[in-house]
Amino acid sequence: MKRRDFVKKGTLGSIAALIGAEVVFGSKMPHGYTPLALQDPDPYKLFNKHKDMVVLNDRPWNIEAQAHLLDDKVTPNSSMFIRNNGLVPDAIDAKAWTLTIDGESVKSKKSYTLDELKSKFQKHTYQLTIECGGNGRAEFDPPAKGNQWTVGAVHCASWSGVRLRDVLDDAGIKNDAVYIGFHAVDQHLSRDPNKEAISRGCPMSKALQDETLLAYEMNGKEIPLIHGYPLRLVAGGWPASVSGKWVNRISVRNKVHDGEKMTGSSYKIPCETVAPGEKVKDEDMCIIESMPVKSLITYPKSGAIIKEGKTLNIRGHAWAGELEVKKMEYSIDFGATWKTCEVEPPVNRLAWQHFNASVSFPKRGYYEVWAKATDSNGMSQPMLLPGWNPKGYLNNACHRIAVKVN
Repeated sequence: MKRRDFVKKGTLGSIAALIGAEVVFGSKMPHGYTPLALQDPDPYKLFNKHKDMVVLNDRPWNIEAQAHLLDDKVTPNSSMFIRNNGLVPDAIDAKAWTLTIDGESVKSKKSYTLDELKSKFQKHTYQLTIECGGNGRAEFDPPAKGNQWTVGAVHCASWSGVRLRDVLDDAGIKNDAVYIGFHAVDQHLSRDPNKEAISRGCPMSKALQDETLLAYEMNGKEIPLIHGYPLRLVAGGWPASVSGKWVNRISVRNKVHDGEKMTGSSYKIPCETVAPGEKVKDEDMCIIESMPVKSLITYPKSGAIIKEGKTLNIRGHAWAGELEVKKMEYSIDFGATWKTCEVEPPVNRLAWQHFNASVSFPKRGYYEVWAKATDSNGMSQPMLLPGWNPKGYLNNACHRIAVKVN
């Protein structure tokens, strides 16, 4: 949808949300007029993103961070990646919003307004790591189709809302429930009202975890429109596609959910290792669940220059899907030897962990600092690209930065 058409159909509230400020004399604005702030679409201003964010696609919007933008312990909106499958909703009236719980395995269909969710159920807050399953896709060879994410399709914000488990308990779930699926109001790219842009889900065991939220706040404020306002599902540690935005319905299924992007090869990897470039039948693909162990150096930026004899302080984050990171290491000799970093425990389960180290270099020259995390099951990041797969998912190779010592 063109930005001008969006504005013409939008409410004053949605226009203000896009601009990032109240339209003071909005009631006097001529009908159909497009404010100057929105006449030349600028994704950085439109979504309040840092100018160093990288736009990969604008239909749908897909924007990633660079590593240095993710230095905050709690990711601010300005540095959060955007991954959409459809079109951002035109206008949302939160006062009229409802969430419906239905499906074969719910005892009776039930709906809740936002006010009812907030008043009836206890509010919970967690920092939760959300990473696109295709983060790192740009490194695969042969190339994999899809947005060519490098390292920045990950964030760890603070999310507040109600536990999905509490809402499902209130609605009443049958014993044959095995999966949930989410449904949302974003439009399919074709604008066909009979098609969903994306409708994924997760097994009941994930849906019923304490940290799986129906969130209505991000970092202590209303969730920005581009990140799912007024209500989104947040399932940390699993691919971001499970954390559906603009959610208005949860279906409780007696089978693996078969919504859009759940069938075929979407968000799946080969159940068995395959050779690069090999074609894999859909029935031989397995759904991605917990994300693999991974880390990111967020300071300094790659290309740092220091004086001979000086040490370099590095820092960053590490995460391991459903698990914890138990060890963090760095190497300056391309993985021949490794030294230990300090790594902090997570503030809560499924939050990323922060690491730091003081790095010394033996003499002048070019170096690369590589970072490697090991999870609580003893699995470590591979030094280079892991097993190839047709869709370019789950690249958890060691992150590395270039350093020159003068």
